[in-house]
Amino acid sequence: MDAATRDGTQQAAEQTAAGPVPGAVPAAGLPATAVTVRQLARWREALAEIDRDVTDAERVDQLRALEELKAAAAAAQARIAVDLDVSQREEQARAGLPARERGKGVGAQVALARRESPHRGGRLLGLAKALVREMPHTHAALTAGVISEWRATILVRESATLTLEDRRAFDVEVAADRTELERLGDRQLTARAKQVAYRLDAESVVRRARRAEGERCVTLRPAPDTMSYLTGLLPVAQGVAVLAALTRAADAARAQGDPRSRGQVMADTLVERVTGQSTADATPVEIQLVMTDRTLLRGDGEPAVVPGYGPVPAGWARRLVGDRLGGRQADHSTELWLRRLFTSPTTGQLVQMDSRRRTPPSGLARFVDARDQGCRSAWCGAPIRHHDHIVPFAEGGPTSGENLEGTCEACNYVKEAPGWRARAGPGDGHVVEVTTPTGHRYVSVAPALPGRHRDDPDITPIGDERRGSLPYGWTVIRSRAA
Repeated sequence: MDAATRDGTQQAAEQTAAGPVPGAVPAAGLPATAVTVRQLARWREALAEIDRDVTDAERVDQLRALEELKAAAAAAQARIAVDLDVSQREEQARAGLPARERGKGVGAQVALARRESPHRGGRLLGLAKALVREMPHTHAALTAGVISEWRATILVRESATLTLEDRRAFDVEVAADRTELERLGDRQLTARAKQVAYRLDAESVVRRARRAEGERCVTLRPAPDTMSYLTGLLPVAQGVAVLAALTRAADAARAQGDPRSRGQVMADTLVERVTGQSTADATPVEIQLVMTDRTLLRGDGEPAVVPGYGPVPAGWARRLVGDRLGGRQADHSTELWLRRLFTSPTTGQLVQMDSRRRTPPSGLARFVDARDQGCRSAWCGAPIRHHDHIVPFAEGGPTSGENLEGTCEACNYVKEAPGWRARAGPGDGHVVEVTTPTGHRYVSVAPALPGRHRDDPDITPIGDERRGSLPYGWTVIRSRAA
């Protein structure tokens, strides 16, 4: 694709987005004046009315133009993120913040604006800095819609350990020829980037591997049908060794007539060896299963909740309890505890607990964990690591369920940066309103737990009394092998 064709394609993308919007007249492929937030909003609204009475060939052209518009928007976001970082650092310097702490909270602001997690926001800010300051050809290709934001991320990632001089040489070699760059898919682009980076600085590959080993971890995320993905990020030798050991165990069990599939044996063996139990079902860790008394005792269909996982079917929850009370796991001496707490019948929020100590006691901490289920920062959802005072304890904020929120470490530390404020927000349920240094406000509402009032004549509230099963009652079930 020659330069004229690329310019024409970009102009078509902008005209498609702008449509008849006044003040967005393109000149040589660009708006005549600087684009404002209001114009961007009007372009977005114009896309809802995109012409659908067109030929199939024109539909393909529309898809391409919109894809290029997405890439150009990502490039604009990168420039804006860099400008925000510079401005915030200058403001923090004027406020007397030490140099080593400047920039704190900027990634979180980027994340909130883009409705992403703080971790993702930090990565997006890092991507923006690399593109705008160190990789002009990659940035220009993204601006022109030749590559997507993900492919720009691949190039930034694969050149991360190069010196600034080598990275700029990498950028020229890989991204200066847009015609060649446009032809490469994800795998081809990754291979090309690795090849160039290795030729420029072979030692960087060793540094990259050493750094990657320091990022080894284990994570858990939900999977469909009450399953989960347990993922281990390991050095390749260790990962291969783990898989080989599980494979040998599965082959041995199958050779002795074990009716389970090879994959089932490997999964069960993994659980048994990690937890130290003789069978995978008798896990020795605490499981908090949140469910209403109606679901537990009356066969109600309202789903239960496993904190850190999410909703699970009512029948599955009852079967889990039954197995541990007297079913197929009874011979493993599994102990069971029931803890009764209460939620509001209208909001599904837990009734408050409090303490006079700055650090919440274990019961109050469990209360907050069960209520929030994950980090309360908007669009975060990471596991809870801290129980943070909304109104700081030093400013008279009580250690109570109402004034505590569950957060991850990163989000808690971000709120210590200058200009961040939090308060209990208005509305039903447990609401937290956070204000950023730019004055933007974001609201987080704790998820409703099982037991929220439904249209059921048997549980209609009457004053402070409730007829039938308590609509706001719920039970936390903890299971641990003795």
